[in-house]
Amino acid sequence: MKYNKLAGTGLEVSEICLGTMTFGEQNSEQEGHEQMDFAIESGVNFFDTAELYAVPSTPENNGKTEDIIGTWIAKSKKRDQVILATKVTGPSPNLTHISENLGFSRERIMEAVERSLRRLQTDYIDLYQLHWPERRTNMFGQRGYQNSVKDTWEDNFLEVIETMNVLIKEGKIRHWGLSNETPWGTMNILQKAEKAGFTKPVSIQNPYNLLNRLYEVGMAEVSVREDIGLLAYSPLGFGLLTGKYHKGTDDDTSRRNKYKQMSRFDSTQCYDATTQYLKIAEDNGLTLTQMALAFINSRVFVTSNIIGATNLTQLKENIESSNIELSSDVLRDINRVHESMPNPAP
Repeated sequence: MKYNKLAGTGLEVSEICLGTMTFGEQNSEQEGHEQMDFAIESGVNFFDTAELYAVPSTPENNGKTEDIIGTWIAKSKKRDQVILATKVTGPSPNLTHISENLGFSRERIMEAVERSLRRLQTDYIDLYQLHWPERRTNMFGQRGYQNSVKDTWEDNFLEVIETMNVLIKEGKIRHWGLSNETPWGTMNILQKAEKAGFTKPVSIQNPYNLLNRLYEVGMAEVSVREDIGLLAYSPLGFGLLTGKYHKGTDDDTSRRNKYKQMSRFDSTQCYDATTQYLKIAEDNGLTLTQMALAFINSRVFVTSNIIGATNLTQLKENIESSNIELSSDVLRDINRVHESMPNPAP
């Protein structure tokens, strides 16, 4: 396993991060514990979760993922071996079962931290992240910013920054980060933190995969020049980039079949691009999963690659991508497909 520095900290996180949003929905508590045990044994020291998980979030499963991680921490006594990341939920009319006061007011952040600490059975969180912006902007499948959209948001970046720093001083969190953020939002937060003399965010968790390389357009330069590394999520495009839907090895429990409402990767263009990526992988003796993950691992602006699995076979293949180095020929062929069919998934 390779490790990268979490920017601006003394922490080294594994190149592969264990994503846990299936715990409590597709995976039972026992299966979640088995995944965490296997991950630790394989050199993974970075786990990512959120207060709204499992996904899809419902009143019945809300908080279950953190609960499962918490019972594993209590049982395994391995809290000191894990760099643990979680998130506070942004505004959403569909998630009021989490809180009636969603957003990033100081009161709400404090409430969310305490709930997460209790569920996780720990007294500190290593990385606390804003799950998505409060303002209306392009995220979650929206390609471009629509400035005609009515937005009642008022700039509260400084309040958020101050609140995160209070939590750091209290020892409840060690560092903080962003998720689903844009270049404008990221730069504003970084500049306001620096001007006020507060600790700045150290990471950003955005989607990044062979079907969606939009991070490269504006955010990659921000990551490199401002030292705020990417924690890449959806690295396998909701499972499409495993190749199983092309090869007919999927079944009713496969995520794209089970949750058809999550359709960001369901276009004909996504399917056609994946067909070409699958051929490149197989022509070079790789599985598509290996190639798709190894590509992300190779990017200089990526700190860690957040993988998710529903069984140990998938998890093993995902983790082993850290040992694969793609040849210049494979990278060239990947970029040729990207140039002919850029970013089919928004």
